[in-house]
Amino acid sequence: MNTAGNGRLAGKVAIVTGSGSGIGRGCALMFAREGARVVGADIDAAAAQDTVRLAAAEGLHIDSLQPCDLTDPAQVQALVDFTVARHGGLDVLVNAGAFGAFKWIEDMDYHADWKRTLSGELDVVFLPCQAAWPQLKARGGGAIINFASANAHGAFKPLPALAHCAGKGGVLAMTRQLAMEGGAHGIRANTISPALIETSATRIPLSTIPGFRDAVLDKTMIKRLGQPEDIGWCAIFLASDEASWITGADIPVDGGSTAW
Repeated sequence: MNTAGNGRLAGKVAIVTGSGSGIGRGCALMFAREGARVVGADIDAAAAQDTVRLAAAEGLHIDSLQPCDLTDPAQVQALVDFTVARHGGLDVLVNAGAFGAFKWIEDMDYHADWKRTLSGELDVVFLPCQAAWPQLKARGGGAIINFASANAHGAFKPLPALAHCAGKGGVLAMTRQLAMEGGAHGIRANTISPALIETSATRIPLSTIPGFRDAVLDKTMIKRLGQPEDIGWCAIFLASDEASWITGADIPVDGGSTAW
């Protein structure tokens, strides 16, 4: 997959949460290739630092604040303050960090699974948006990119995703409201709704649950698993000036899985 940059985000300052792995890592690296000044954040300090190392191996630079607990308002504010102190402002917020517990309703613990997932999929979006909002307003506008999911639009029979569906459905609705509140300030807010993306986390069920990989592929029109770069290209577009009249939108990047 071609990942070469063309400077589409040159001059923009971007925070990418969850930069230590998966979609967050993919977005952080791809944004840096496109000329953005990227600040990553992850609760996993070693993983976040590895992303910094991968960028340096390409001759790129990513700043990173880790460990950063995105459910802690003080740590989230510190992330925004660090970014502004380092780069003088903020143009783009990519909320890729998340946690979700995947269990059937009968097996789900209220605190450890349900409440933790809602915090790990809603608080980790709300708190960075709230902390970044004054900086985006001061910049005269900017872009917020959140991640809903194909699971926010429909059920997927093999996956025990009740809490995840609730969390991502909330992100979808919250982002529409952010777009409305941000319109007067030039702040755009959009969601990307991926289907299952092949990452270090999803490789476990893909390789251990009998028939799961086949079920995922059967659900898609394009018969391959999604990659972080598939999501990264859409995020680059939404962060760029090319998307200056797009807000309140949800873009499915799912191989066609929600189209039937």
